[in-house]
Amino acid sequence: MKIAIIGTGNMGTGLANVLATTNHDIVIASRNSAKAKALAKNIGAESGCIETAVKSAEMVILALPYQAVKEVLLSCGDLTDKILIDITNPVTEDFKDLLIGHVTSGAEEIQALAPKAKIVKAFNTIFAQLLPTSARTKQTLQVFIASDDDNAKTIVSNIANSIGFEPINAGSLCNSRFIEPIGAMNIHFAFFLGQGPTVAPIWVKA
Repeated sequence: MKIAIIGTGNMGTGLANVLATTNHDIVIASRNSAKAKALAKNIGAESGCIETAVKSAEMVILALPYQAVKEVLLSCGDLTDKILIDITNPVTEDFKDLLIGHVTSGAEEIQALAPKAKIVKAFNTIFAQLLPTSARTKQTLQVFIASDDDNAKTIVSNIANSIGFEPINAGSLCNSRFIEPIGAMNIHFAFFLGQGPTVAPIWVKA
């Protein structure tokens, strides 16, 4: 599968590095073309403008701040039947609060912006520091995966499994209303409660 990663920040770079070790083809795009080219060269992948990268890929990872997604989607071109993985947390600039919630979610708002795409919520509870497999030797971390498209959810679950995570079926996309606050709480544990960005939630059975 060809995967376009839009974004060259910590999460985009981390996902690019770990996915480059799989048998998937990776193409990097960014609002900063120089960073996209540098990252692509570093991992032996392609790079291109956002529209070209999306057009060539079957799956697109939105490794962007939530506030930047709307503008970027406008430059993506035709998204019909593309799997879009939303890894964002719709948090305020100081990371202390959610911008939206309760009756909607960031993922649902993205689905409304790209109605012909298959939106999958995933990886929003994982910090970039935990993406390398070398950082996860003590515990298999979980990725909560929500979508209204079961096939897209299965494909993303297989992607998560291929890079060493345990995919957890989190139901329909509207359950992002619960998953995103978990991501926000994880940010609080890491940065405001002193635990650092090597923590992640896990769902356990008693």
